[in-house]
Amino acid sequence: MANFETVEVTTDVLICGGGMAACGAAVEAAYWAKKNNLKVTLVDKAAMDRSGAVAMGLSAINQYVDVNSGANTVEDYVEYVRNDLMGITREDLVANIARHVDSTVHLFEKWGLPIWTDADGKYVHEGRWQLMINGESYKVVVAEAAKNALGADNIYERVFITEPLVDDAGNCVGAVGFSVRENKFYVFKAKAVVAAMGGAVHVFKPRSSGEGLGRSWYPPFNSGASAYFTIKAGAEMTCQEVRFIPVRFKDAYGPVGAWFLLFKSRATNGLGENYMETRRDELEKWKPYGLVKPVPANLRNWLMMLDVMEGKGPIYMRTEEAIQKIVDDVPDPKAQKKKLKEVESEAWEDFLDMTISQAILWAATNTFPEEAPSEIAACEPYFIGSHSGASGAWVSGPEDLAPEEYFWGYANMTTVKGLFAAGDASGASSHKFSSGSHAEGRIAAKSAVRYAVENPNMGSVDGGKIDELKATILKPLDLFEQSQGGSTDPDVNPNYIRPKQFMFRLQKIMDEYAGGVSTNFTTNEQLLNKGLELLDFLREDSESLCAEGHHELMRCWENIHRMWQAEAHVRTILFRDETRWPGYYFRADRPAMKDDWKVFANCKYNAADGKWEMIKRDIKTVY
Repeated sequence: MANFETVEVTTDVLICGGGMAACGAAVEAAYWAKKNNLKVTLVDKAAMDRSGAVAMGLSAINQYVDVNSGANTVEDYVEYVRNDLMGITREDLVANIARHVDSTVHLFEKWGLPIWTDADGKYVHEGRWQLMINGESYKVVVAEAAKNALGADNIYERVFITEPLVDDAGNCVGAVGFSVRENKFYVFKAKAVVAAMGGAVHVFKPRSSGEGLGRSWYPPFNSGASAYFTIKAGAEMTCQEVRFIPVRFKDAYGPVGAWFLLFKSRATNGLGENYMETRRDELEKWKPYGLVKPVPANLRNWLMMLDVMEGKGPIYMRTEEAIQKIVDDVPDPKAQKKKLKEVESEAWEDFLDMTISQAILWAATNTFPEEAPSEIAACEPYFIGSHSGASGAWVSGPEDLAPEEYFWGYANMTTVKGLFAAGDASGASSHKFSSGSHAEGRIAAKSAVRYAVENPNMGSVDGGKIDELKATILKPLDLFEQSQGGSTDPDVNPNYIRPKQFMFRLQKIMDEYAGGVSTNFTTNEQLLNKGLELLDFLREDSESLCAEGHHELMRCWENIHRMWQAEAHVRTILFRDETRWPGYYFRADRPAMKDDWKVFANCKYNAADGKWEMIKRDIKTVY
């Protein structure tokens, strides 16, 4: 076994992750733990300042309900989410986040985040639910508050959590992982664990290749750790079929939200036609959700994709029209010049705040947004419970809102005792975005502290089992060391497979059989079954993954995590006997919604026999 020191850390509440949900969990857990004389520990694969989906910055906060002003109600937000997810949502979870999210946003401002205000001092809205921010350092601001709350001694950065620890009673009692910088294997023991390790990207083949390899909309370092952790712990999962495909500026994945909502731009095909108008009749096929306002994100995608499949591309964001209209609305010619400069600045700032690569691409291609449109395109699929996707663990709702079937003692606890989930780790509570993820982290952490107080006897895991986990986790290092002399090229060896090669194989399977970019996001029963067969082969080959060092060991386990997320996805798409989200995926053999499938499609992995259980759960309304 690789020469790694075993480091044991005993705590009361363990937070896994360093993104927005984990930072929310840290602030809240620290507050309640202090009152109960408990210890809280956070462990993150990266460094908290730039960890998670908000790492590069953000130009807007996408969930602010604004309840106090009377502009909206929690019920309004629940209705919005329900419609956008085509009727499939946990209203109790969405409402619980929505009623707390405004206080989280006010904390951000208190901590130093600049939120745009108008001449009257009121927040500038990008849309009904979104606030514009100067957000390049958004994550740094939020992370600083989390670090101050916990204290440096209780934070472990650059430590990759790979496996949950589950005792003989089936309770989650910690986690194990390894340092990506040092020869250290970590064993974290806890009474309660909060999973907040993000969603998954690069499960599907990305549009970017060559020099753009690795570029994606969702952060490439989010590799399915939350799904893997909760699945392997034995938790029931939900909405694993609901992948998210955002439309973004082509090639550099720049955001489109500000252009549609703030600048009021429109998108057209290569012929200048507005597909939201020319294909309006298509929305009738997806009633009642095709007729709501705003049109669900997947259906907006779908209308665009129909144009592309008919050869009417490329698709353009009409930036030049939008900017000109804003300028024309200013009556004074002198003021128009000033307004033009202001809007140009805002256009570039939108990218510089969160997707610098898009600003670089504009500059590299001599693109002037006030003069010419820019291409937009559908990205590859992502697994994300916080944005317009919904995949994650099936968790308990709050006692005062949740129907009886949705409550089992502690808000945001998974079906595994002692294991809580927030952000991209929790499912069926879409559209929480960054602010809602932070708020949900707070909700989960408060529950986790209460669980630790009420369940003071910590379970244990046999030392022999931990030794087995250590050997399994470090095996890729040993395999490379033992086998590297078997060939003259270390990338081509009969005894092992390198993690990048493994990732390419996974992406090819998912792209071609589970409805990726190359198949226009279309699949069917036969393709899905073939994909499962190939995933079985890939799982066999995962035993031969090798690592030349710490970084590559991390890449090995990232890809194993992705593989498990991939299988949960394929099995659940196969289980849901309909197409409910055209524009995210299309079942060619089941091309319409079915009334009897207005349910949650859940799954659960049984480690004892290696079998998956597929489960239907009824939708219970709160409003």
